[in-house]
Amino acid sequence: MSQALRSMGRGATRRRFTRAVSAMAAGLALVAAMAGPGHGAPLYPTPDPDPFYSTPADIADKKPGDVIATRAMPPLMIFPDTTVTVVRFRSTSSEGRPIAATTTVLTPRAHVKDGPLLSFQHIINGLGAECSVSKVLYTGDPNLVVREAPGWNVLLQRGWTVALPDHLGPNFAYGAAKLGGQITLDGIRAVKQVAELQVQQSPVSMVGYSGGGMATAWAAALAPSYAPELNIAGAAMGGVPMNLVKMLEALGLSSHPVFGLALAAGLGLEREYPDRFPLSDQLNDRGLAARAKMANSCTNDILSAGAGHGALDFAKSTSMINDNTARRVVEENSLELYDGVPKTPVFEWHSPTDGLIPVDAVVNTDKRWCAAGAKVQTEQIPVPDHLTAAVLGIPDALNWLDARFRGEPAPSNC
Repeated sequence: MSQALRSMGRGATRRRFTRAVSAMAAGLALVAAMAGPGHGAPLYPTPDPDPFYSTPADIADKKPGDVIATRAMPPLMIFPDTTVTVVRFRSTSSEGRPIAATTTVLTPRAHVKDGPLLSFQHIINGLGAECSVSKVLYTGDPNLVVREAPGWNVLLQRGWTVALPDHLGPNFAYGAAKLGGQITLDGIRAVKQVAELQVQQSPVSMVGYSGGGMATAWAAALAPSYAPELNIAGAAMGGVPMNLVKMLEALGLSSHPVFGLALAAGLGLEREYPDRFPLSDQLNDRGLAARAKMANSCTNDILSAGAGHGALDFAKSTSMINDNTARRVVEENSLELYDGVPKTPVFEWHSPTDGLIPVDAVVNTDKRWCAAGAKVQTEQIPVPDHLTAAVLGIPDALNWLDARFRGEPAPSNC
């Protein structure tokens, strides 16, 4: 298993993990610099013309996790003997409104009824429908499909059903953290309701790294209050940005090599908090042009739109960098500051010298969870960078999850 999973970390993977976390930090700095009083209109993604992805008129009458629709997808050669099913379900936005979300379920032939169900929160860089996992799986995009397939196939060969939620939500709110946790939990609720998937009584675990780890960690912390009926066997998370405020403060307003993803994070947060983050109202003409170019784009086009720029190139003013409203929203999406504690056992791993995330926030969060009685197994990977820690930690994380699926008592080094 280790060799197949380590193949996920070569070549383009190194660039993608680095870009993803750096972009999150830069995006938050951009938002803090530009957000302020006003009523700018967010530029939302173009609605998917496929009626399957529409939001039903009665969505407010549905409960979080209720299934809206399912669709059997064509088989994929990269996942032998595996069926693909897209599940639409009701979830909740960061500000409490009903939304429609999506998860893609890979079911291997080796699956047995009520066998293990793993919710795998993938990193998603994008602002439009074509960036969703359910679409990218069929585009042949090597940034997702070719590179990740070997690792996913290891899990499928074990007989695990793997659910891949689009945890950025219907508006592709890149940069919103709490939202990802809610969508992850509602995706699990929904998948367990689909009879033909045969996972109604399955043990459930969650895993993710970096941005996907953030969605996983939020799901674990929110579950006791947001989805108390779910019995989650374990949650494995690595390289998690636990405090976005600290990331903002460390980065400042300097230019960034992947500023396109930074701007995407700002635009995504504006979509999720339009009244509290009126980012578009603070953009100059160049910024508005970049916004229009990337409004429905995925990684490569977003990078192209912002290449070589920084916040000062796109902002009318940076006078609102200390705006209290903007700061409160960032605080609300910082897990170190959230008082909820996971009831499920946690496996957490990180590099102690990771330069892309505030490591002290990870340590502080682990300690707080331990003090509150959570079972936390934390592992420091003795490498200097974010990506290598991901690659070296994933095999241990999945072996830890395998033990949770087998019902073994969870270890803790609190």
